[in-house]
Amino acid sequence: MYILALNGSHNNDGNTAFLLNEILRHCAEKGAETEICSVSEAIMDTKTPFCVACSTPCTKKCYKDTKLDTLFDKIERADFVVFGSPVYFGSMTGQMKCFFDKTRDARANKKWLGKPMAAVTVGASKYGGQERTLEHIHSCALVSGMTLIGNSSVSGMGHFGVSAQKPANEDTYAINQCKILAERIIETIR
Repeated sequence: MYILALNGSHNNDGNTAFLLNEILRHCAEKGAETEICSVSEAIMDTKTPFCVACSTPCTKKCYKDTKLDTLFDKIERADFVVFGSPVYFGSMTGQMKCFFDKTRDARANKKWLGKPMAAVTVGASKYGGQERTLEHIHSCALVSGMTLIGNSSVSGMGHFGVSAQKPANEDTYAINQCKILAERIIETIR
């Protein structure tokens, strides 16, 4: 079992990373191989961080042999992918949006079709756009044919994914939801 988490924040030690690492920790306890990767670092390693639809079909010329190309390979290999983003103006970060814009090749070749995924987000306030951010991530994943998994399991019911208020390491409800989502991830893979 290989579970990949994608941190859509520029901060590799921030609130979003905390939630993703909580989920991965619980998955690792169940025997899964886990990894967290920075979307920001992958996007910034490309020739052009913003997709300009330079060719149809996509030839990957702007990111071939970059960190983004490697990240796309890891997604294909993964048994489960967890996307995470802080709330930026009621949506995902620009880095995460740029990441999804670069998935034209994966989408055209159905590389992620049926791949299970989940999402987490953190906002500055209790009702700071977390559900809208989850919906935006879900929409992008659905366009690529991924299968959405919420944070519901035999041990507890959830919703659209894990939503926290920063500081995430003090949001006990969200921390518990990370454990529930991890259980759901393991159930889904098995």
